[in-house]
Amino acid sequence: MSYNEEIEAESFHARRIKLHSAEDFVGMRVVGQLAARALDMLASVIKPGITTLEIDRLCFEFALDHGALPACLNYRGYRHTVCTSVNHVVCHGIPGDRVLREGDIVNVDVTYILNGWHGDTNRMYYVGDVPRKAQRLCEVTYEAMMRGIAEVKPGATLGDIGAAIQEFAEGERCSVVREFCGHGVGKIFHDVPNVLHYGRRGQGAVLREGMFFTIEPMINLGKPGVKVLSDGWTAVTRDRSLSAQFEHSIGVTATGYEIFTTSPAGHACPPYAP
Repeated sequence: MSYNEEIEAESFHARRIKLHSAEDFVGMRVVGQLAARALDMLASVIKPGITTLEIDRLCFEFALDHGALPACLNYRGYRHTVCTSVNHVVCHGIPGDRVLREGDIVNVDVTYILNGWHGDTNRMYYVGDVPRKAQRLCEVTYEAMMRGIAEVKPGATLGDIGAAIQEFAEGERCSVVREFCGHGVGKIFHDVPNVLHYGRRGQGAVLREGMFFTIEPMINLGKPGVKVLSDGWTAVTRDRSLSAQFEHSIGVTATGYEIFTTSPAGHACPPYAP
């Protein structure tokens, strides 16, 4: 799809984007905080020797212990609670017997359903001591997300968000993945609009108070190209370079934005205090 075709599609979707009430903000706030607490819980357990399947089990049990449901479990045939994307895996890594080793970086992506609302967030983790280049990639990715979030306010456009992310990431000699994007969220897991992490300022759907969506840039240390493996889920960098991602669920307020998935423990970018 060309850039102009993407803009035309966004214009069509803008007519279908839901606007939410103050009560809806409460529902998203509660489930967003629950998902963020699950990621906080992992700060003390992600270390060399743990398997990605153990991470998945912990997040599944956390959901059930708090009266929530894992949104990913059985979603389009997916059989796990979270995605665990290690090193050059861009997104949708499948938990399994892989043992995390010293120097790995891993993204954990979790979505819970509580009272019908979806709390969708992900975060990077260091496994022991990691190389400086991996640390820098995570720092750039987190800052890129936050720069995109800072653009959110009524009257801004989706293009403003994408441009802010792209300008920063590419200015840091990293690349932005094009094949995956943020999305509307709320009572529906993946809704309109699509939130591209690249773009042109002033273009795309205009933001309005009450919109809910995710911002979740995937940034590569090398080239932006990715491919999906034969399992139909796991996306990896074509050049085997490291990739990182952060995600927040956002609501557009009268004056700016609310992040529903901020960490109650104050965790932002790793390393995290247990």
